[in-house]
Amino acid sequence: MGIENGSTSDAHTSHKALQDETTPLLPIKAEEEDMIHEFNGASFSGAVFNLSTTIVGAGIMALPASIKMLGLIPGILMIILVALLTEASIDMLVRCSHQGKITSYGWLMGETFGDWGRIALQTSVVINNIGVLTVYMIIIGDVLSGTSTTGVHHSGIFEGWFGPHLWNSRPIVLLATTLLVFAPLVSFKRLDSLSYTSALSVALAVVFVVITAGVAIVRLIEGSVEMPKLFPEIDGINSVWKLFTAVPVLVTAYICHYNVHSIDNELEDRTQIKPIVQTSLGLCSSVYIATSFFAYLLFGEATLADVLANFDSDLRIPFSSIFNDIVRVSYVVHVMLVFPIVFFALRLNLDGLLFPTSRHISRDNRRFTIITISLISVIYLAAIFIPSIWDAFQFTGATAAVLIGFIFPAMIILRDPYDIATKRDKVLSVTMIVLAVVSNAVALYSDALNIFHRKQEA
Repeated sequence: MGIENGSTSDAHTSHKALQDETTPLLPIKAEEEDMIHEFNGASFSGAVFNLSTTIVGAGIMALPASIKMLGLIPGILMIILVALLTEASIDMLVRCSHQGKITSYGWLMGETFGDWGRIALQTSVVINNIGVLTVYMIIIGDVLSGTSTTGVHHSGIFEGWFGPHLWNSRPIVLLATTLLVFAPLVSFKRLDSLSYTSALSVALAVVFVVITAGVAIVRLIEGSVEMPKLFPEIDGINSVWKLFTAVPVLVTAYICHYNVHSIDNELEDRTQIKPIVQTSLGLCSSVYIATSFFAYLLFGEATLADVLANFDSDLRIPFSSIFNDIVRVSYVVHVMLVFPIVFFALRLNLDGLLFPTSRHISRDNRRFTIITISLISVIYLAAIFIPSIWDAFQFTGATAAVLIGFIFPAMIILRDPYDIATKRDKVLSVTMIVLAVVSNAVALYSDALNIFHRKQEA
């Protein structure tokens, strides 16, 4: 893996100092040295946990709808394929970074392509994270206030408990969540302040997966579920184009690249990063496959773009309403607790784009407050006006996410700044770029076509 040790520690330190000035992706500043030392020597299991937390987010909610669109067999194969491509792209980043003693994705892009490379990466992270956080808010709105995006109204938790009122409408509920939950959590200036909420969020996500699988298995034993569609239904060229709209959702579900360097830098033995990535991707792929399979088995063709919205109906098991509420509340709280972690990287990268030569944002309260309030406001408004997580995932997945996850790593290998790329690496890089560009271009075209048709029908 090209890892240097003791004899190059001074060079490594000097490279870290340079990285402080060139990229905000890893907040290594003089005032944060204590935080860095605090995390040195992370364990294998701890690193797997942190990377898995980065991967498993809101993407899991849209995967059952992807399976419904693609069919069970192609859908599961696509989940595995994207996981394998993700592992390959991360391996490219890690090998180059170790060879050049580089400690962040942004610094690697800057070293390879200059300032424009760093800016392109930071811009992509900003777009991707705004999209992901918008999805989080949409999910919260769907679950607490309900959704009617499919023409059928699915009641939210508050509406089910108290009936429809102005105070539990979508704008009011999201505003209250923003002021009472998000505002305090995003006010922390150090990421380690959120470590306990992160651990709790993972436990709550597991609750969702276990209950969904349990209910589906009980229904399967009783014979009260329909046989899921194994392959997609093709009835014309438009239906073929529509299949590609699932690709950005799958890509977004695996984007974790901007946190890999942070985890790698914490390891006492950096040769462990490859098995850590493989273990995390294997774990997350298993969770994705299980959730997609059992949710699609449970709801069939009625599976919504946000599968949480399906948990307002009779599950045909004892205590159905209680299980529904447990599933929805647990995952909404999970999303609320993950929100500030994604927001932390978003704020850091946006500040790096706007104020690349200024002191660290944590030392400037005025800049910290203005950027935080501005970003929160944009995300809130986007969640109000974007009707579906599918629409948000398609945009971010087909643009910023595919750049971060596949195109930028492949471009680095093709440029090969450290002369480490093999012929296989370069062939794989060209393949990834072609697949990413073609599939996401078709997805954007199909999405635009669907929007145009919806407007005509309206």
